[in-house]
Amino acid sequence: MAKIQSDKQFRLRVITPTETKIDQPVNMVIMRCLDGDMGIMHGHQPYLCVLDIGILRIQIHGRARERKLAVFGGIAEVYPDEVVIVTDEAHWPRDIDKDRAEEAREHLERVLQEKTDDRELALDQILLRRALVQIEVGSLPLDSEEDE
Repeated sequence: MAKIQSDKQFRLRVITPTETKIDQPVNMVIMRCLDGDMGIMHGHQPYLCVLDIGILRIQIHGRARERKLAVFGGIAEVYPDEVVIVTDEAHWPRDIDKDRAEEAREHLERVLQEKTDDRELALDQILLRRALVQIEVGSLPLDSEEDE
């Protein structure tokens, strides 16, 4: 997929209850909202959305690849020169125990085949999506710039 580049930057802040995961200028963010993926660049109209479990893709001009952050729901406030994401949980690749996420995926896939209760099935499907996001982000190469 071709990357769209913009020279203009905006501030991205991702805040969890325990820390700020990122607070820096970026060129583009692609986030998973409940109604689909949304790309944000400088000058975007003000917008408020609910985030789904997914991968926050962060493009910073001049870097060879984008940074990825696993985000597990939350709220995104979009302004023309800033995006603020408040979430209960977000993880860089270095934060994820990939083996544990794989074990959770395998367990949940087995459990889902046996479920008949709709509420339990829905909860386990959410947990499975969560494990899959952790596996994808946890599989990324570690990058020293992610420690910023």
